[in-house]
Amino acid sequence: MKSDYPIPTDVKSILKVLVSYDTTSRNSNLPIIEWIEHYLSHYSVAYTRYNGGDEGKWNLHAIIGPQRSGGIAFSGHVDCVPVDDQKWSSDPFVLREENGLLYGRGTADMKGFVACVLSSVPDFIKMDLPYPIHLFFTCDEEITCDGARYLMKDIQAAHLLPEICIVGEPTMLSPVIAHKGRYAVRINLTGKSGHSSVPELGRNALHAMGRAIAICADQADFFLENGRQVIGFTPPYTTMQVGIAKGGSILNIIPEHASFEVEWRNVPGDEGEEEFQKLKQLLDPLDQELRIGNPTGGIEYEVLVNLPPLSLSETSFLVDMTCQTTGKNTVGFVSYGTEAGIYQRAGLESIVCGPSDIAQAHRPDEFIAISQLQECERVLKEFALKANVTR
Repeated sequence: MKSDYPIPTDVKSILKVLVSYDTTSRNSNLPIIEWIEHYLSHYSVAYTRYNGGDEGKWNLHAIIGPQRSGGIAFSGHVDCVPVDDQKWSSDPFVLREENGLLYGRGTADMKGFVACVLSSVPDFIKMDLPYPIHLFFTCDEEITCDGARYLMKDIQAAHLLPEICIVGEPTMLSPVIAHKGRYAVRINLTGKSGHSSVPELGRNALHAMGRAIAICADQADFFLENGRQVIGFTPPYTTMQVGIAKGGSILNIIPEHASFEVEWRNVPGDEGEEEFQKLKQLLDPLDQELRIGNPTGGIEYEVLVNLPPLSLSETSFLVDMTCQTTGKNTVGFVSYGTEAGIYQRAGLESIVCGPSDIAQAHRPDEFIAISQLQECERVLKEFALKANVTR
């Protein structure tokens, strides 16, 4: 841990430290969590570390002001996507400044926001706070969002749920009030092997998978032609696709195993779990066919991601407060998912609003503009002040 480093006092220096940690989701995030704890301890901020669900994965919850429920939360994940096979102009884990931009993995998504939250701590602790300011730092957002799900259970159990939450994903500091959900499943098909010259003696898992994928394609067409329409999204309906498929070993052997992965990007009002159950019913005849004369055959399902959509009413006081704070008069809908949907399901009114542009995320030479960091610091202080006015 870099706890022997002097405590940085400006947002760029904080971001430099955060970027230096390789928090690709496959790695433990404990080192960066320990550094954030070290930073918070310097300012005597109370915090609790919670297990994030997997070994080596942790969430952090800090409270400034009254140690109780209510108030406002600022939420940011500390994991990032891999840099494997990407061509960077410089070391992705060494912050580089050029022409007013800061380059490094996670700068846009979303260590830039986390750095702004941490740089604002000295200002937060000087405020006379009738309501608390909560800080959430989560794990595994880039793969499952389960970190946020575990954190909500822990905070609810501790009776420390805030009233409202700002999720600082990159939106150019424009308020996003709705996003699609994401539900992803791996479907494993087991047939019966044999020589391709006597196909009646086997059960071809690849053939079954082909029929299953065709059913998925039909379902995707149904959403396009007859599905729920939610104006504001592009496209305005639930989408469904098969993105990965594999099976077989050699052409003259009947393939015993095959698998594919399917995902839904569901608009508010369509539930991923319900669509999954509909698909299982449609695939049941294929499951039964694979089991004929084949006790170990059939179809098995593995849920990979269950991220609910976000849908915040335009009449919510949080929308009005966010527009006033950011100076933006319009609200947005996005087709990607965030932790905000999980927070909303837990009873925490949430909106997405953070620095930088989602177009800069996940790419080589990811960057954030220094001007965006500075504006975000201003916005965070305004949020804290407005949230601490009795409504």
